[in-house]
Amino acid sequence: MNQAVGILEVYGLVCAIMAADAGCKAGNVTIENFDKNKPANAEALPVPNLITVKFRGSIADVEAAMEAGIEMAKQVAGVVQHHIIANPTDDACKMLKLNAFDKK
Repeated sequence: MNQAVGILEVYGLVCAIMAADAGCKAGNVTIENFDKNKPANAEALPVPNLITVKFRGSIADVEAAMEAGIEMAKQVAGVVQHHIIANPTDDACKMLKLNAFDKK
């Protein structure tokens, strides 16, 4: 069985780092690669880049990490969306490895 995953999309890299730090302190989780997205309406957003933080661990630890990460992100720049997958498929786990940070 795969570890649970919490997916937290926030405004900006600083917000993502702060949310990841808070989440890791709240639950026994690891972080997958961050991902970024610059949507078409980027100039209308509070911060033009959306960053996705991905927590992995037991469902209880991921829930605790997500709660702490969401609260921190709300204080810094804001939350776009969030979701927890309790038992992701192997194919979903492969998708978690993808990221756009190495793309120009």
